[in-house]
Amino acid sequence: MKPVLEQIHLGSSQSILAFQYAEESFDAPWHFHPQHELTLIEESTGTKFIGDYVGPYQAGELVLLRSNLPHCWKNQVEEERLARSVVIQWEKGIFANIPELTPLLTLLRVASRGLLFAAAEVTDLIVEVRELPNKEGHQLYVHLLSILLRLSNCSYQTLSENRFIDDLPAEYSDRMSKVHDFVELNYQRKIYLRELAQLVSMSEQSFSRFFSKMMGRPFFSFLNEYRINIAGRMLIDTDWSVAQIGFACGYESLPFFHKQFNKFKGESPSRFRKRHRG
Repeated sequence: MKPVLEQIHLGSSQSILAFQYAEESFDAPWHFHPQHELTLIEESTGTKFIGDYVGPYQAGELVLLRSNLPHCWKNQVEEERLARSVVIQWEKGIFANIPELTPLLTLLRVASRGLLFAAAEVTDLIVEVRELPNKEGHQLYVHLLSILLRLSNCSYQTLSENRFIDDLPAEYSDRMSKVHDFVELNYQRKIYLRELAQLVSMSEQSFSRFFSKMMGRPFFSFLNEYRINIAGRMLIDTDWSVAQIGFACGYESLPFFHKQFNKFKGESPSRFRKRHRG
């Protein structure tokens, strides 16, 4: 996962970009950009990284991100399904700072932590979001404004504990993207802190301080959270036993796997599977 400041070229005649994405995988790295973004996941499941947040995602999620908030979606590649989304990105400042738009401007400020909207409240809005890539000019502007104002009245969950308002230094983004990439490829086995430290050319102590500052928790807490989210998806999507899933997610001790699962999901793996599979 190579880190980048994503360059979104809107040009002098366009301040909003709306498009549909459909590929085998969401291949964007952990990145940020100076534009705000509204993303609708239409198909695929996997893990989303929003600021210091790591958690599962599923089809139907609608997420609002303020500018400069690092993010990426990593899907589980499936043979017969594509990773599909609708993405709208727009320049800061295109909506006037006037009293009538106070709810929208407040929503965008809170979105510095990433917002996941309550699915039950945005069903009708999702239909309209899907139509945005088909609109141009003032119609795109007006319809996006209308959708955002209505979203300001919907319930949402904030994702990242930390707020990301300013640009990340390039070296910070570079290090974090290498860490994300490493975890994605190696979570199934035992990971040593020295491996990560060497990966980003830091001492173990310095890496530990850096990671905790960026993600708000120690590396191994993040790793356990990542593994448990993968395990949760496997409990729903496969018929593997709980033990098989625990080992496949990098746990050498099943009691420790159960302990971590209860910590992050609030219930045992068996109860989680039963509840989600009816």
